[in-house]
Amino acid sequence: MTPRQLRALCLSFNAAVEEFPFNPETSVFKVRGKLFALTNLDAEPLTVNLKCDPEDAVRLRAEHPDLIVPGYHMNKRHWNTVTADGTLPDRLVRELVEDSYDLVVAGLSRAERLRLDRP
Repeated sequence: MTPRQLRALCLSFNAAVEEFPFNPETSVFKVRGKLFALTNLDAEPLTVNLKCDPEDAVRLRAEHPDLIVPGYHMNKRHWNTVTADGTLPDRLVRELVEDSYDLVVAGLSRAERLRLDRP
């Protein structure tokens, strides 16, 4: 997955925005003010921090120990750092980004979730 594809994917979700609260290099993708992906799109290899169900996080780390690791500077139970340099199938990376977005949306209030369904 290229940096351009990763950015486009993150911004394709309803109400997703890209912000730079830490520095100009670190893209933070949020939905309704809540972080669902964090990356430096210029880094090599390209990595992205994504929220993950704790049980899935452990399983994914075991299945891909060199490519999916506990989230760098994040809560290690709920976040993974995923290497998105083309080694993992793009389909899997897309699924992990979507899962992260869905987990964050699920944590929003009912009113916020309802607002996401409106144009």
